Amino acid sequence: MHPQTLAARRRLYLLARVVVARHYRRRLTLAVVARALSSSPRQLQRAYAQFGELSFQEDLLARRMSAAAQLLSEQPAIAVRDVARLVGYRQAPHFARVFRRRYGMAPARFRERARAHRAQTAERSAAARSAAARPAAAARASSCARGSEASGSSCSAPGSSSRMSVPPPSAASAATRPLCWSTT
Repeated sequence: MHPQTLAARRRLYLLARVVVARHYRRRLTLAVVARALSSSPRQLQRAYAQFGELSFQEDLLARRMSAAAQLLSEQPAIAVRDVARLVGYRQAPHFARVFRRRYGMAPARFRERARAHRAQTAERSAAARSAAARPAAAARASSCARGSEASGSSCSAPGSSSRMSVPPPSAASAATRPLCWSTT
């Protein structure tokens, strides 16, 4: 095949992908996209076959389903029928059927699982941050507490020349708020 033909077909494929990514909410067909790119449907089909991993319809479906999954997980206030409309489906039952085929569960169930996963991930990351902060804070406090007064001390952070004020430890403050360091 001629190099210019290959370059033109690759460009056509890439432009079609851009059109699908930007306008997936609209009624898109191979003919509509080809017309928008001043090409024929057959040329566009050849471009997808040669350079793409998916056909035009599969590419459009993947883009719509990806956007739907993102909306369902990040926007709980938007109803499933509105998500369907936002991603280019006129009928919510058709959207739900396609979504179920793609993800193995109904859109509402997907949303529930995404919410539960997000909560579980947030708990884990908070616990990890808390666990990681405790030894570091304890090490800083013990190194500063050596040779200092119980009423409040001043010490340098490792590798720095600035002085830091360390509040005196108390049972109430440790339980209610994290250890704070302030420069003086």
